[in-house]
Amino acid sequence: MDLKSNNRLHLFPKLNKWVLIFFAAAFIVAGLRGYQLFQYIFAENVKQSGSITIPKEATFQEVLDSLNAHQILENEKAFRWVAKKKNYPAAIKKGKYVFNRGMNTNQIVNMLRAGNQKPVTLTFNNLRFIDELAGSIAQRLEPDSIEFLTYLNDSNVIAANGFDRYSFHAMFIPNTYEFYWTTTPEQFVERMHSEYQRFWNKERLAKAEALGLTPVQVSTVASIVQEETIKADEKPRVAGLYLNRIKRGMLLQADPTIKFAVGDFSIKRVLNKHLEVDSPYNTYKHAGLPPGPINFPEISSIEAVLNAENHSYLYMCASDEFNGYHNFARTLREHNKNARRYQQALNAKKIWK
Repeated sequence: MDLKSNNRLHLFPKLNKWVLIFFAAAFIVAGLRGYQLFQYIFAENVKQSGSITIPKEATFQEVLDSLNAHQILENEKAFRWVAKKKNYPAAIKKGKYVFNRGMNTNQIVNMLRAGNQKPVTLTFNNLRFIDELAGSIAQRLEPDSIEFLTYLNDSNVIAANGFDRYSFHAMFIPNTYEFYWTTTPEQFVERMHSEYQRFWNKERLAKAEALGLTPVQVSTVASIVQEETIKADEKPRVAGLYLNRIKRGMLLQADPTIKFAVGDFSIKRVLNKHLEVDSPYNTYKHAGLPPGPINFPEISSIEAVLNAENHSYLYMCASDEFNGYHNFARTLREHNKNARRYQQALNAKKIWK
């Protein structure tokens, strides 16, 4: 064996050793990188539960800033990596998104890419005018109050839902609903129309028919009842009183309708000047029901009308004890006595208007 061959025999073992070391190191590095990427994708990545709202045309950086501002992410780098791999920066969808502890990065990005919003809870009550409704729902949904108000005042929209501008109030039944933050005014009205139809089932329609009233008329009476008393246990009695007046063809002479016509519900005493207001809601001048509800009557008020107390009362006056209840009377003479006591109580408290 010559010297050259002998040198090759010594060289190859050394090369094999370094090759093995290189591949071993590469395998370890690849394994570590693979584990890191696995962690990026599947490790929990919500520091604390919370939510963000992504507006229209938001950028990826704005989404990331919002996540950080609400301290949602445990590992921002992992979110960036997974988001870019899934091309989320080019598929951002507006909406309100809720993140819960235990969610991994893959779940977070998938939810955002798919636009899987969390519904927001919307409650409206104690409202009287359409602009108040628009302002209330705009606080919870993306469109602003002007967008809602413009749509709600559209005569074509009102007619398409089977109402006129006076009766449209009846379609919006106060309750707690779930909507997506991105709900449009059109979608809101469609939902409210569906809820209205669902509410007026066969049983309620039959009760309304037995009273000789349409659903809108029931809501109109309910709206007056709601303004007259804050006491739930008194509502059926007040409802019965107004139904008695309707049956007898009497003027309703409901003070709340005057306040609605004037546009001022802060009035404590309805004066003669108020009774002269020229309005179809002036129930001191016009017989029968006003053309529509004077607020958005709650379910308890509607039920109070449908299940009104059967009695012979025709008159009512706020209690002179200012306890929220009323004194009821069958005759005008009895009512006048109650009214004088109440007026004297107002005078004693120096309430003039």
